[in-house]
Amino acid sequence: MARPIWNGSIAFGLVQIPVGLYGAEERDEISFKLLDKHDLSPVGYERINKETGKKVDYKNIVRGYEYEKGEYVVLSDEELAHANVESSQTIDIGLFVDQKEIDPMLVERPLYVMPGKQGQKAYKLLLETLQKTGRAGIAQVVLRTRQHLAALVPHDDVLVLLMLRYAHELRAPNEIDHPSAKKATVSAAERKMAVELVEGMSGPFQPDAFQDTYYDDVMALVDKKVKSGKPTAITHPKMPKQKIAKVVDLADLLAKSLRHKKEPENAAKSPARGHGHAHARGHPTHHKKSA
Repeated sequence: MARPIWNGSIAFGLVQIPVGLYGAEERDEISFKLLDKHDLSPVGYERINKETGKKVDYKNIVRGYEYEKGEYVVLSDEELAHANVESSQTIDIGLFVDQKEIDPMLVERPLYVMPGKQGQKAYKLLLETLQKTGRAGIAQVVLRTRQHLAALVPHDDVLVLLMLRYAHELRAPNEIDHPSAKKATVSAAERKMAVELVEGMSGPFQPDAFQDTYYDDVMALVDKKVKSGKPTAITHPKMPKQKIAKVVDLADLLAKSLRHKKEPENAAKSPARGHGHAHARGHPTHHKKSA
């Protein structure tokens, strides 16, 4: 059973709704352990005192802010929370905006917002109000040691807090050294064919139809090495040379793509790799994905 990573309340106007925040994502990240290649012993994250060279126990580690070179202020979790109790315990909504105004570039990750005790009625009222108006509540909330910008939105009959990046955290395109497409010329025929191709490939977005094929390939490699009887042998397969895209006739490519889409299919359709409903993870060696 998932536990809340934060407990507090939603505040807008004079309304206070007790809530908890819960992780809304589960990443398919492959977890590797660091090993000493001599005896394959795990190599952990060493907590070494840089002055004495001795290992430090977790219980003796504190958080410090360096206010001058070599001079620190030590702060506990409790002190950090009490620095601004209201900010550290409240999702403080200061503005409601149209949900469509939230730039996807700003979204970092989602968190489920679930009602606490005595908060169900007010929670439901806010949820239904946001659903009816199409609005999102723009708020700030302190998680751990940082204040975040966030958007409170309805999703599948629950509230979700979208953690947002601050605008200054995004790099502008003009800060990147790249060839500009502004001077490129596109013909009317190319535009028409491109639109036709996109329309022909369009359909409803179904996230469940996609899966992480890289994870599957790595797990298949793990199984292969285990079954080979040489699981610790290290090989360095030759990597294929990176293909460099050739300059081609764009109109010709579009025309060929359209013809390919219109050709009658002789064989039964089979889902493209990475598509089709994602199947449950599972391999003979029963490797688990990391959460």
